[in-house]
Amino acid sequence: MKKVMLFLMLFSINVFAAPVDINKASAEEISESLKGVGVKKAEAIVTYRKANGAFSSIDDLSNVKGIGEKTLAANKADIKLGKKKKEKKKSKKKKESKK
Repeated sequence: MKKVMLFLMLFSINVFAAPVDINKASAEEISESLKGVGVKKAEAIVTYRKANGAFSSIDDLSNVKGIGEKTLAANKADIKLGKKKKEKKKSKKKKESKK
């Protein structure tokens, strides 16, 4: 019996999913971490992110086809938003010419 329990613990589906950064995670990581999100929905999230840029809020996920209020409500605690990369402002430095 102990061997069966050990086997189930080692090879079970990830019941205790870790929080996932939806702005950096792969489709596989998203599908493994969020309840009710399979590979197809996770791929849709990644495709949307690539086309539209990083998500600025968790509610932005509702713009992805197949992700609705129930899915968001079930996963809010597990969805993280990584820090956005700040755009570097190019400063124009005037070069002084020597005379």
